[in-house]
Amino acid sequence: MKLFYLIGLFLIISCNSKQKKSSPSFFTSVEVEIILEDSISVRAIELMGENLAFAANNGIYGMYNAQEDKWKTNIQKYDSLVPEFRAVASTSTDFFMLSVANPALLYKTGDSGKMELVYKEENEKVFYDAMSFWNDEEGIAMGDPVDNCLSIIITRDGGKTWKKISCENLPASAEGEAAFAASNSNIAIQGDKTWILTGGMRSRVFFSADKGASWEAFDTPIVQGAATQGGYSLDFYDESNGFIIGGDYTKPDENQANKAITKDGGKIWELVAVGQEPGYKSSVRYVPGKKGEELVAVGFTGISYSKDSGKKWENLSSEGFYTIRFLNDSTAYAAGKNRIAKLNFKK
Repeated sequence: MKLFYLIGLFLIISCNSKQKKSSPSFFTSVEVEIILEDSISVRAIELMGENLAFAANNGIYGMYNAQEDKWKTNIQKYDSLVPEFRAVASTSTDFFMLSVANPALLYKTGDSGKMELVYKEENEKVFYDAMSFWNDEEGIAMGDPVDNCLSIIITRDGGKTWKKISCENLPASAEGEAAFAASNSNIAIQGDKTWILTGGMRSRVFFSADKGASWEAFDTPIVQGAATQGGYSLDFYDESNGFIIGGDYTKPDENQANKAITKDGGKIWELVAVGQEPGYKSSVRYVPGKKGEELVAVGFTGISYSKDSGKKWENLSSEGFYTIRFLNDSTAYAAGKNRIAKLNFKK
C-alpha cells in the first residue's frame, strides 16, 4: 500500500510540474530605457546582430554598439541637399539607407568607410517607403507609384546595383493608392515570399512567391478611401500567418477597421478587434518564438500587446514610438520622435 501511495504521489507531483512548465507566460508591463535622445525623427531602425542601426531626417544615421553602450553617428549629404531617410536594411556585411522624396538616394556601406551612392532616381512623384533583403545578395525597396504601378527596385548583386521593375510586370495601381513611410514595415519577407502593403485611397497587399519575379495583388478590409487611411504596417510570422495594422493618423482613436489577420499567406484578410483598442498604430511585430500568437504594436499613442493573435489587445505603455524591432522574445528596440529606446518586456 505504501508503495502504491508513493507512486501515486510521484505521478501527481510530476503532472503538476509539467503543467507549471507548459503554462504560458505573457507580458504584463514594459520598461522603456532611452538609449539616444536628439532632435531627430526616426522611422527606420535595423538590427545588425546585437547592435542597432538607424537612419533619420536631417541626413543623420548611426550605429549603436550594444556591448559598449555607445553610439556612432554621422550626417550624409548629397551636394547641398540633406536627405530624409525612412528606409534602412542590412546584409551580413553592409548597411543600406534610402531617402524619401525627390531625388531618391540609396546609399550602401562603402569600402572606404563612407556611405556610397548606389542608386538615384529623379522624378517629382518619387517617394520610397521601405526596404528589406531576402539574403546577402538579393534585396528589395518599394515606393509610391511614379507611373501607373508601385515603384519597386531590386538588387541581385549584394546592393551594388539596383533595377526598377517595369509596370508591365506589376499589377496596376489604383487612383490614389500609395504607401506610408511610417515605420519601414511596408515589406514582409518569409523565405522567397514577399508581401508589400499599400494604403490611401486603396489598401492592398502585393504578393510575390519568387523574390520579386512575379506579382499579384489582394484586397484588404482595412479602412481606406482617404489619403491618410489604410494599412501602415504588416508582419508575417511564417508563410501563412500575417497581420496588418494602420488606421488614420489624423484620427488616432478610430478603431473600427484598422487591424486584420491572414491565415492563408495574404490572399484573404479578416478584420479583428473591430471597435476595440488599439486605434491607429504605425508599426506591428510578432513576438519571436510565440507561435504567431503574441504581437506588439507601437504608435505615437503608445505600446499595445496581444496574446491571442490580435483578437484582443491591452495597453502596456503610453510612451509613443513610430517603429519597433524585436531582438529576442522579451527585448525590442523602438524609435520615434527625438529618441530611440530599448524595450524590456516584463512577465
